[in-house]
Amino acid sequence: MKNNNVAFFLPTRKGSERVKNKNTRDFAGIKGGLLAVKLKQLLEFPLQIPIIISTNDPETIHIANSFNSDLIQIKERPEELCLSSTVIEDFINYIPSVVDSEHIFWVHTTTPFLTTSDYVEALEKYFQMLETKEYDSLLSVTKIQQFLWDPQINTFINHDRNIVKWPRTQDLKPIFEINHAYYINSRANYLKYHDRIGIKPYLYELNKIQSFDIDWEEDFELAEILYEKFSK
Repeated sequence: MKNNNVAFFLPTRKGSERVKNKNTRDFAGIKGGLLAVKLKQLLEFPLQIPIIISTNDPETIHIANSFNSDLIQIKERPEELCLSSTVIEDFINYIPSVVDSEHIFWVHTTTPFLTTSDYVEALEKYFQMLETKEYDSLLSVTKIQQFLWDPQINTFINHDRNIVKWPRTQDLKPIFEINHAYYINSRANYLKYHDRIGIKPYLYELNKIQSFDIDWEEDFELAEILYEKFSK
């Protein structure tokens, strides 16, 4: 696999509301926390790919600088793009102004169970899909094949009960949850569509462990237990 002018994009910000200092506090005994875990994974990528960190957090900057890597580039983010009230579209439109690579591989610290190999496979799949001309971006998802009920229409949203009231779970229409583990898209698409995906993203499935996302304090505590079990 060639570099193909790719950059990782890793956003963090200070003042996490649901999980205090979730990016940088010790995680499973690891100093530098989730940020250190993620940077280690990205720096082990077999290609020399820049890692663009967009942040307003001094502790993030301190931890990133401690790696002493020329691949890590700090881009201090404007405060108006670091608020809980920030409109995500405004942040998305900001990204091509700080990343000039042809392709942007957006990742998050909060998915510690992804591995370097997972990122390699995702990027390979992205370029394979571009070559088919059928897809223009890649989106990580988790398949949901369970009974999903919408109270507004008072029935399943993924099955017609007029056919079979209670089908086998495996016969239900699968629905895909966007798990935010990563997005891969061209910079040109960011500028053209003002979005982190194109008009035809390839849905790249992850399992439950890979896609585990830390969003709440109990997620953080559970992730520490799982990390010590599966990742050491």
